[in-house]
Amino acid sequence: MYLVDFFKRLSKYYIAYNMKLKHLHLLFLVFISHQLTAQSTASEQIIKFSITAPQLHSEKTIWVYLPTNYKKTKKSYPVIYMHDAQNLFDVETSYVGEWGVDEYLDTLTDNQSIIIGIEHGNAKRIDELTPYKHEKHGGGNGDSYLAFIKNTLKPHIDITYRTQQEAKHTSIFGSSLGGLLSFYAVIKYPETFGNAGVFSPAFWINPEIFDLVEATHIPETSSFYFLAGTDEGDTMIPKLEEMLNLLKSKGVKDNQYESHIIEGGQHNEKLWAAHFGDAYQYLIYNN
Repeated sequence: MYLVDFFKRLSKYYIAYNMKLKHLHLLFLVFISHQLTAQSTASEQIIKFSITAPQLHSEKTIWVYLPTNYKKTKKSYPVIYMHDAQNLFDVETSYVGEWGVDEYLDTLTDNQSIIIGIEHGNAKRIDELTPYKHEKHGGGNGDSYLAFIKNTLKPHIDITYRTQQEAKHTSIFGSSLGGLLSFYAVIKYPETFGNAGVFSPAFWINPEIFDLVEATHIPETSSFYFLAGTDEGDTMIPKLEEMLNLLKSKGVKDNQYESHIIEGGQHNEKLWAAHFGDAYQYLIYNN
């Protein structure tokens, strides 16, 4: 009797164990299926790699977009460094939609540039993309992030790919906090970054940026492309206009910048994706 009960219990455990195995197998298949469909919207021109960022005490994932004719020529190309790589190229890695940078460039017959996308640090994003610490939101590690680009990432890119290394051929581009830091980079480090794509800049979080501009000589070689929407909050347009007036007072000429206010534009990837092409054309061909 005891032996019969033993085998009955053993049979139940065996069935339960196999059920768990089947469940785990199903989860594994779902995981593999997700992995296989990841990056489904990324262009074939995209390459990804990881690099140590000693200035940030972390590893950074980098996305590289190479021109469609890169392998067919021996030319060197201008480079645009962009923040928030997760949102630039692939809908699968963006939780809010992508910019469609690669799709846009793939449509060009002469897409003469290399795009370097730097993945943001998730919880460290505010820290990395703000040059000054905010009393409530923290941050303020932007110089270390830019030091990573200047001293670690850019040298690696310049060695690995055929790039035009001069500042006039090196742009930096982002939105929101990324717009703020891109603008800051050209003001603070004009010897490295000659041009900035400044979408929906979060000037409000670091008002110290106005003092920096006031105290800094801005060379005639620096150029900026500004864009903001009217539905991005009460401070977006006034702060942008305040900065434009300050730049003009510093002697920045009309041919050094463009500024576009988009009626009804909201603070999202839809706005930035729709106007990436115009900003790209300005950054690459205005220099």
